[in-house]
Amino acid sequence: MTEQMQAVRAMAAGGPEVLEYGGVAAPAAGPGELLVDVRASGVNFIDTYRRSGVYPMDYPHIVGVEGAGVVAEVGEGVSDLSPGDRVAWHDAPGSYAERAVVRADMAMRVPEGVGFEAAAAIPLQGLTAQYLATGSHRIEAGQTALVHAAAGGVGLLLTQLIRHLGGRVIGTVSTEEKAGLARAAGADEVFLYGKGVDVAQTVLDLTDGRGVDVAYDGVGKDTFDASLRATAVRGSLVLFGGASGQVPPFDIQRLNSGGGLFLSRPSLQWFVRTPEELAERSAMLFDGLENGWLDFRVGRTFSLGEAAEAHRALEGRETTGKVVLVP
Repeated sequence: MTEQMQAVRAMAAGGPEVLEYGGVAAPAAGPGELLVDVRASGVNFIDTYRRSGVYPMDYPHIVGVEGAGVVAEVGEGVSDLSPGDRVAWHDAPGSYAERAVVRADMAMRVPEGVGFEAAAAIPLQGLTAQYLATGSHRIEAGQTALVHAAAGGVGLLLTQLIRHLGGRVIGTVSTEEKAGLARAAGADEVFLYGKGVDVAQTVLDLTDGRGVDVAYDGVGKDTFDASLRATAVRGSLVLFGGASGQVPPFDIQRLNSGGGLFLSRPSLQWFVRTPEELAERSAMLFDGLENGWLDFRVGRTFSLGEAAEAHRALEGRETTGKVVLVP
């Protein structure tokens, strides 16, 4: 008889109501894979996009890509991980379940001092912040960075990483409440953007006309021009998202006239291409959690059977901090 487990499936494209919690056949680890007893699953907007049909998917499918747990079995060819090891992951489809299959080369070792809920919640946002601060542009002591949406999930982590590396942070936020969060994370200067605010000029005023060494822009269309104008000579603009829409084509000569600027459009997949690189990036995050220099809190926890409620809360902007599911 096939072993069963509890899981959350999207039965068709639609709203949270299409999520169904129930018994399904438990998976098995294939070559190069791990079978993991899931202790916590991270809830992300990508899960809602796949559930709703914004991203094409087969239905039904088990939802979720991020999580943490304990290795139950290892597949053929896996030698560096064993049953009982604590691991986390950022890209294993089918993570809203009691058991999940994870590629061994994409599993991150979780230290004993880091809880499963934090380990399940931090991979996507944390690895993104880590590569931004050390890969797309390597922060050096004394540099100044502009961080848009500094009170967001990535923004709060990125701010702390920049400060840990000796940098200074100028953050933009949308509300006074978020300004307080950004300051608590270590931002040196924070201001609200919106109608009537000249973001570039404000940044130039805060840097005595010099501009920033790097502008981290996950907002996209609405902030791109200001980010370019706020970047110092030979500085970098790292465009890592498009929350306000994608940046339209532009004249590359603007990089020259702006001061020989560097522009990059990265994503996480290009910065965790090998197990060694993934291990190095995740080790920095877990070190921060263990030793207290990285403050990361789970905003709200739901049971696995409450996944639909978790999606409603996330999409309704009813949560602060990361949302996590526990079996």
